[in-house]
Amino acid sequence: MEFITKNFEETQQLAGRLLERLLNSPHCGALVLALTGDLGAGKTTFIQGLGRALGVEDKILSPTFVIMKHFKLATGKIGDLYHLDCYRLSGEKDLAELGLTAVLENKNNLVVIEWPERIKKVLPPDAVWLEFEHLGEDTRKIKTQKSKCKI
Repeated sequence: MEFITKNFEETQQLAGRLLERLLNSPHCGALVLALTGDLGAGKTTFIQGLGRALGVEDKILSPTFVIMKHFKLATGKIGDLYHLDCYRLSGEKDLAELGLTAVLENKNNLVVIEWPERIKKVLPPDAVWLEFEHLGEDTRKIKTQKSKCKI
C-alpha cells in the first residue's frame, strides 16, 4: 500500500488510521513498526500521530541520544509504547543493555523503530515495515513494505 500526505497533520492522522488496522491483525509478540527513510522524511511526525491516537500526552521527540523511550499507556489494546531511534547504533549488540528482547516478546507492547535496518536481525518476521519518502515541502510518500502482517 502507498499513501501520500500533504502536511504533518495528514501524516499524523494516517498513523492513527493504520494503527487501528494493525491492532486487529495477528502478531506473535509486540506489534513492531519499522520505519525507514531519510532524515526529515516524516518518521517522527508519524510516531507523534501514533502517540496522539494512543492518548500519549508527553511530547514525542526522536530519542536519538537515549536510543529508547518508554510511554506507559493508560487504556486500550496496547499497554506500553516504545520508541527507538537506532541511528547511532552500529548493530544489534548495542541493544543488549536496553532489554529489547523482553520488550519485543510482550504482546501488549507497540514498538516503533526509526532506522530499523541497523538492527534488522533482531526484529520479528512479522514486523511491519513502512518506508517514508520526502517528496518536497510537506508532502510525504509512505509505503508499506512486504511483511507477514497484512494491513
